[in-house]
Amino acid sequence: MGSTHRGKAHPGVRRGEDLGGVRGGRLLRSAVERQFEIAGEAMSILRKEDSETAERVPGVHRIVGMRNVLIHGYAEINDLTVWRTATGDLDALITAVDALLIEAGPPMTEDGGEA
Repeated sequence: MGSTHRGKAHPGVRRGEDLGGVRGGRLLRSAVERQFEIAGEAMSILRKEDSETAERVPGVHRIVGMRNVLIHGYAEINDLTVWRTATGDLDALITAVDALLIEAGPPMTEDGGEA
């Protein structure tokens, strides 16, 4: 699991995009949704492999649920929900994941050394 977004929001959001831009811009929408799919898959794996750590991630179950909706299309994707998540809900998640990564230390290689 790795946190790579230090800017606290999807790059398109920082450029000044708005909900209308996300609705009308397939590329931006696809990019934002893809990042949510990746994060949701990572959280799904974390829940299976280390449920105690997963429970320390704010909204872990909602993250996996959003991933499932995006991947499997259980319901029509709600643009407003995606937009609100991209612009307002990521700060706590990024802070928590960054703290967990620092706590875990560098990844280990197969021979037991640091990667």
